[in-house]
Amino acid sequence: MATSPGKVDNPQRGRSARLEVVLIAVVLAMAALFTAGLLGYGLAGRNAHPGETSPEAGFARDMQTHHGQAVQMALTIRDKTTDPTLRTVAYDIITSQQQQSGQMFGWLTLWDLPQTGSEPAMAWMSSAGHDMSAMQPTGTAGASGTNSASPPATMPGMARPADLKRLDAASGVAAERQFLQLMIAHHRGGVQMAQAILERTNRPEVVALAKAIKSAQAAEIEQMESLLASRMSK
Repeated sequence: MATSPGKVDNPQRGRSARLEVVLIAVVLAMAALFTAGLLGYGLAGRNAHPGETSPEAGFARDMQTHHGQAVQMALTIRDKTTDPTLRTVAYDIITSQQQQSGQMFGWLTLWDLPQTGSEPAMAWMSSAGHDMSAMQPTGTAGASGTNSASPPATMPGMARPADLKRLDAASGVAAERQFLQLMIAHHRGGVQMAQAILERTNRPEVVALAKAIKSAQAAEIEQMESLLASRMSK
């Protein structure tokens, strides 16, 4: 039988083309399975909850405590000062740190962990060999000694009860100076804690919040140092 012009019967070429299609399909299927496996592995690792004594759990608990005292001091000075800049600083601390505390409370709930841990405060830092000698409370009453009502000795930047009482009793420029001194030290401790968890975690939600804390508090330290300098001669 005659074939049409320009058309050549080639069974071998047909078989080769079909084989090529099959091979491409197999390669694509294998690539899809490999990609799905990688995605599944990544999601499984990300969704694995931190444990009871993990750095993430310790950070979430301790930073809530740390933020709570900052909010307490900010509320105190907000009601004592008439300076609009200082009132704005206090308001920013109150709103941002309450919101961040809510995030960390939510993490612990999602991770099926209690809000209060079984280990001492800041154990998540000391257990990894961090130098805790530079992480002492830095209140203006640092020489007043310790008592059962004091914050843990390794909670960086925390004001002591005596400092908070003096702030409550002070007024005018004296109260503003005390607040700024205490909050600058408090923020420095918060930055140290944020840096410590960044060195110990790769969980995206924890990394994002720790970076935000570092950035915001470093900027507020600079602003408060300027406000304090303008009040030291008064």
